[in-house]
Amino acid sequence: MTMFTVDLEDDLSAFEAQLTHHVARNGDIRIHYASIGTGPLVVFLHGFPDHWLTWWQQMAALSPAYRCVAPDLRGYNLSDRPAAVSAYAPDHLTGDVAAVIADCGAEDAVVIGHDWGGFVAWHMAMDRPRLVSRLGIVNMPHPWAIARELAVNPAQREASAYVRQFQHPQAHQALEPARLSAWVRDAAFAKRHAAALVRSDANGMLNYYRACFPAPPYAQRSEAPPPVTCPTLAIHALEDPYALPAGLNDLWQWVEAELTIETWPGIGHFVQQDAPERLTRALRLWLASGEEWPAGAMKPS
Repeated sequence: MTMFTVDLEDDLSAFEAQLTHHVARNGDIRIHYASIGTGPLVVFLHGFPDHWLTWWQQMAALSPAYRCVAPDLRGYNLSDRPAAVSAYAPDHLTGDVAAVIADCGAEDAVVIGHDWGGFVAWHMAMDRPRLVSRLGIVNMPHPWAIARELAVNPAQREASAYVRQFQHPQAHQALEPARLSAWVRDAAFAKRHAAALVRSDANGMLNYYRACFPAPPYAQRSEAPPPVTCPTLAIHALEDPYALPAGLNDLWQWVEAELTIETWPGIGHFVQQDAPERLTRALRLWLASGEEWPAGAMKPS
């Protein structure tokens, strides 16, 4: 794919001027999150190597109808950065999101995640289902599918070879923040992203891979996952070199609710950056499909 850059400085600055910033607490861990808009709560979860602002175009577009919030995951940017690998186990990660939802004064939320944010979102829907009204996943296979594909799919093992390097205890010493921003296409966001990664903790970022990603010898999980019982949207861009589309196979066995799967050719891993308008449109339509509207009323377009 041909890379290009754009500069949305004016739009991004105008968006930032409308935000409020908050801190939620999960025990002794502080989680920073940004908020814009009013209405039903939508929580956006970023992945690696990223931070909350990656969702700014989706948040800006949806905020007239929804309260859009995006935290920095633990280890990143303005959130706390515990050092222990055990601090990044799924229950701690979902506890952070639960703390954000509670801090917003909500009983539940639409949870949308990309990459590691998608992993956390999957576990929110499986492990804390009462907190998730709808689930949106962008380029992150179901955790059980990850284990399966690594066990049976040589192409996925090859695509995940970098993970085995990341899982090394000293791998964070070789992470260069400048290289971790190379995928960013928006010049205005790139400046903010680079600063956020400098504030982040490389060890914490790689602890997700150490605590949550399978390690050799790979094996499928024998136990059934907790079912996902809320409406679910899975968007998978097909040019992703890291998460191959075979990870979508049999997803319907683990979702006991309305499931929408969209596959997008010609788009890479970082969908919210590579195809922001398309992603926003897909999320808007999917969110509107779940709303109850009075007779004769028009849904937002």
